[in-house]
Amino acid sequence: MTDAMHEPGWVAHAIWWHAYPLGFTGAERHALAPDAPVRHRLPRLVAWLDHLVELGASGLLLGPVFDSESHGYDTVDHLRIDPRLGDTADLDALIAAAHERGVRVMLDGVFNHVGRAHPAFAAVLAQGPSAPTAGWFRLRWPDGPEAWRPGVEPDYDDFEGHRHLVALDHSSPAVVDHVAEVMTHWLDRGIDAWRLDAAYAVPASFWAEVSRRVRATHPDAYLMGEVIHGDYAGSVTDGGLDSVTQYELWKAVWSSLNDRNLHELAHALGRHDAMLATFVPFTFIGNHDVTRIASKLTDARHLAHAVVLLATLPGTPAVYAGDELGLTGVKEDRAGGDDAVRPAFAERPGDVSPEAAAVLALHRELLGLRRRHAWLHAARVEVTHVANESIVYVCTDGDRRLAVALSTSDGESACPLPAGTRELIAGDGALLDNATTVRLPAHGWCVVAA
Repeated sequence: MTDAMHEPGWVAHAIWWHAYPLGFTGAERHALAPDAPVRHRLPRLVAWLDHLVELGASGLLLGPVFDSESHGYDTVDHLRIDPRLGDTADLDALIAAAHERGVRVMLDGVFNHVGRAHPAFAAVLAQGPSAPTAGWFRLRWPDGPEAWRPGVEPDYDDFEGHRHLVALDHSSPAVVDHVAEVMTHWLDRGIDAWRLDAAYAVPASFWAEVSRRVRATHPDAYLMGEVIHGDYAGSVTDGGLDSVTQYELWKAVWSSLNDRNLHELAHALGRHDAMLATFVPFTFIGNHDVTRIASKLTDARHLAHAVVLLATLPGTPAVYAGDELGLTGVKEDRAGGDDAVRPAFAERPGDVSPEAAAVLALHRELLGLRRRHAWLHAARVEVTHVANESIVYVCTDGDRRLAVALSTSDGESACPLPAGTRELIAGDGALLDNATTVRLPAHGWCVVAA
């Protein structure tokens, strides 16, 4: 990683456990009535913090916790905890309990758009072009602003065709002020990091100014943007961010394993390595927006391969809550189509099935390996062997190296290893020919000290 980047030092050891609180705690689908009592559900996440630590994670990434109309991404108050989840005291207690365990906390900031009930937009609907917050939005009045009368609603930019998500005008100084204020407010209360939702839809110049202001008082804050495709490195450098989501790698993981075409993965690893010259990507094999990895893979024997990739590749890895238990769930393009990947969890961890226990043990083993080799965070990666059904890649940081071999073949595979290989440290391979070759069983994998 270049010296120009300012990623906080603590991030080198960060492994995130990502939970979607509204779903996790079984919250109501829609906002409570104004006079309804607060539901104190956030404490349920405190009961899962020891599970997070035992898993090998060191960070808690929370999906939206702010007051919203429904799913959390239609925010109506960035400074209030959603009453379906609790109140500020509940979040303070969760942050304190996490920090007591050495766990960092990241909040999800939805700053590209707001819900229609947000006071800034409600003022526009009530007061028209003269509303003090009219400049927060990109508005088009049917007969011009001069002809406005009560009851006339403007046309406005929205988020990807969702009319209930009103896009903010990021050229507005007032919007810059608001977002910087919100981010600083919650950092002041003890959080450590922000996930910036739909960062790809926001001008980089906006993030650059907001991040400059935020870092003036919180230089150790980790700022990570959601970027699905495009110029990842440019999003980081131009926006003053620390990282962005590595969706290219996520796609290559499940797609190459399903197609048994590891050339696709090799290509993605080449692009991943190029990013590492500029920043350390935020890596994942599951999150609240995609089909769970156990459902995405067409061959259950390759779930281990996906976890190996997450644990051994350079990056800042995140495990989506429940993936470590082998949960399934398919995202569908319909109303409520996210429900299957955002289920309610038990009030506290309990006994699990033998199948779930095996997946959990695998995660613990591999995240433990990752913690023992924390240098992998900003290492470089090179593919040294690739065929349709087998691949070997080497992660290097100075004189520290690990080699990883994967096979999707129905039979045994022999893969060449780089010179200097020493010992097998995980997996089910066998070293041959003075450790210059590894023999993998059908659908096998291994990690080798090199």
